[in-house]
Amino acid sequence: MDLKIRNLDGVERIHLMGIGGAGMSGLALLLKDLGYDVSGCDVNWTSYVDKIVRDDISFMLQHGKEHLDELKPDLLIHSSAIPDDNEELCEARRRGIRIAKRGEVLSWIFDARFGIGIAGTHGKTTTSSMIALILEQSGLSPTLAIGGELCDIGVNAKLGKGPYMVAELDESDGSFEGFHPNIAVLTNADWDHVNHYPTFDSVIDAFNRFLVNPKENGVVVLCAEDVGLMKVMERNQGKNDKNDIITYGWGNAWDWGAYDVEHVPGGGVSFSISKKGEYVDQIELSVSGDHNVMNALAACVVADHLEVPFTIIKKTLRSFRGAKRRMQYIGAINGVDIYDDYGHHPREVAATLNTLGQMFPGRRLNIIFQPHRYTRTAAMYRDFAEVLSSAGRLFLLPVYPADEEPIEGVNSALICTELDRRGFKNYRLCSDMFDAVSLLKDTSLPGDVIVTVGAGDVPAVGEMLLEEIEKKQVV
Repeated sequence: MDLKIRNLDGVERIHLMGIGGAGMSGLALLLKDLGYDVSGCDVNWTSYVDKIVRDDISFMLQHGKEHLDELKPDLLIHSSAIPDDNEELCEARRRGIRIAKRGEVLSWIFDARFGIGIAGTHGKTTTSSMIALILEQSGLSPTLAIGGELCDIGVNAKLGKGPYMVAELDESDGSFEGFHPNIAVLTNADWDHVNHYPTFDSVIDAFNRFLVNPKENGVVVLCAEDVGLMKVMERNQGKNDKNDIITYGWGNAWDWGAYDVEHVPGGGVSFSISKKGEYVDQIELSVSGDHNVMNALAACVVADHLEVPFTIIKKTLRSFRGAKRRMQYIGAINGVDIYDDYGHHPREVAATLNTLGQMFPGRRLNIIFQPHRYTRTAAMYRDFAEVLSSAGRLFLLPVYPADEEPIEGVNSALICTELDRRGFKNYRLCSDMFDAVSLLKDTSLPGDVIVTVGAGDVPAVGEMLLEEIEKKQVV
């Protein structure tokens, strides 16, 4: 197939600012595989930097306008986390270097292929991963751009040999509106990223605009159980006649349905699938939770539409091990199991806690939660408290700021105040990760389940805890 990207005509050297994130590092790998001379910079060295360096992509720690003299890029790509007044970005503008955002460049690659785009506030990474793995196992060799690393493939992005591209479309900065899929999957529409969407209504408006984006004769695969997406559909009446809409959800009320769900203690879930009210097959997953039933159902709809044999769909989903940081097993020691999860929205945290209850009935759940962003904490601290009060024990870390400046009066203590109001006392407000590790090391009991939850650097707690408990045993 022709791998030339029309919008990149005349471009040879590409520099990415913010390359240490999942999305930017994935784009860098794709561009390298497409034959471009790729470099990047970031303020931190991350696990994603390890991967791009191994792929011979030049990396520079920190940002600086001197990079432009050394690298002489034809195109500078920046993440949405890079502020407009960054000196390297400003200097690139002054020199007339072509500048683009990550989502814009990814859309150029995506639109040159048969694009399968997965959008939604929650569940994008897992759903994208399931679809990607099914196509991979079918021998279709898809191109991938996913917001998390697939445990089964070992990467979050790769250039495939086939015509299909599976991409996770980011709504956080509105960039998903620039994509034109052949198949659009909408998992849900919820209020999040409050720095970009001031109200739930503004989220609905954005998804409403995206819904008309699919290419002519395209397909929209939509979760009919989601309240937000139903609002989107109401507003979209009569605006999307060019595309078929396939609905999925629980039971037989929709085009595709899941029913007879059975959760397996220790992990896993099985369920039956129907299409147009007719039984199709039974699916078994090694990953857990009702949310993953819906994610898998969406993947089934897409794969079936592409005429992948259901035997392959079924076999692939049974073996699917998930994406990193999605209820990922970290280890066990002294009868204590440790997991890590990326959940950073009240609805995601609720799904995590519900899944843990299904996996480990009767065991004490210890949650280490790190709020992500001051804006989200300010808007949703009451919702977080409501969800977290169902934990056995809760350990709260300070807010992870990401790229935000502190907001006066906004901190993790807000959640504590609301927990107190609800009468939930089994929590500790930790000063830092070391404080949390110390408390858990001394108070964890055989049979406990410990889960680190959040989008920041909270996974380090699980790794540190394993080491500390092991040291304690040796002593």
